[in-house]
Amino acid sequence: MSVSRRPIHPLKEFRISDPRTNERIRVPEVRLVGPAGEQIGVVRIEAALRLAQEADLDLVEVAPNSKPPVVKIMDYGKFKYEAAQKAKEARRNQANTILKEVRFRLKIEAHDYTTKLKRAEGFLKAGDKVKAMILFRGREQSRPEQGVRLLRKFAEDVAEFGTVESNPTIDGRNMVMVIAPLKNKSDAKAEQNAQRAANKQAAREAKTAAKDTAE
Repeated sequence: MSVSRRPIHPLKEFRISDPRTNERIRVPEVRLVGPAGEQIGVVRIEAALRLAQEADLDLVEVAPNSKPPVVKIMDYGKFKYEAAQKAKEARRNQANTILKEVRFRLKIEAHDYTTKLKRAEGFLKAGDKVKAMILFRGREQSRPEQGVRLLRKFAEDVAEFGTVESNPTIDGRNMVMVIAPLKNKSDAKAEQNAQRAANKQAAREAKTAAKDTAE
């Protein structure tokens, strides 16, 4: 029985990193996933290609190392475009992330610690990484375990806004640890803009209410 198939794209359009699609999938059987994510099961490759053709979509190999390989019926052009947009957004967020520095002394006073903690929280809320650094003096270098305890306490105190990206390590006369924000730069900025707009709206409403009361 002849099988109606989508045209083969020119080979120059494919890169080694691209998944195999349509006629480039050269296996007898595949585990097929439908366009809505539904599990169709193991079918002959001819049947999978026919279903993709009937839906006017592509057959894309999404797990080549499985036995049998897993393929999905999808719009491959749309999939590649969305993947490229996500990669672009990820690169932009990474480029916009700034490494802020917060420095401690091993014997830091409680109010100084609180001040630096609030500063670090502000950096993390804005989507920036925080490099927490302990500056050792003299014999303090012989007590690195105290520095580790302080940095771990700091990590616990900012856990609502960030997570440890690199554990405490010795860097010359200092000990450093990096905290990564839980929200990326763009999400943090969008949240700040939304909060700013809400505050302005609340201020306008309060002003209007006060005016109505005065009248």
